[in-house]
Amino acid sequence: MKIYQATIEDLEGVSNLFNMYRMFYQQESDLEGAKTYIKERIEGKESVIFIVKDEQNYVGFTQLYPTFSSISMKSAWILNDLYVDSKARKHGVGEMLLQKAKEYAIETGAKSLSLSTAPDNYSAQRLYEKSGYERDTQFFHYELDLAE
Repeated sequence: MKIYQATIEDLEGVSNLFNMYRMFYQQESDLEGAKTYIKERIEGKESVIFIVKDEQNYVGFTQLYPTFSSISMKSAWILNDLYVDSKARKHGVGEMLLQKAKEYAIETGAKSLSLSTAPDNYSAQRLYEKSGYERDTQFFHYELDLAE
């Protein structure tokens, strides 16, 4: 298996994985919307996407968004998306993606790398904890939904 940062040449493969990721979270399939979204992120350099390929098949991806920590006055990354195709699970793909994201955060001098997951996504929670992530007990997470 090979892991690397996605470029526009990977648009089709990443978009397929991104579409499956959204469907995992009960969203309707929208491959064209996924392509548009991923293309905008790559071309605008608004996120960093790492992909894992097994031969010619795209089997997993993670997407990182830049942010900042005002308290530490340093940059940080949000690991917003991580998905492994169901056929490739239990083969270390998730661990590869988390490790690559960690290495990238260190290389870019980030203070932290944060993520969140659904309360009932126990397999992801186990993976994150196994990889050294700790559940935040200091702060509550709030969100204001602005969608119509």
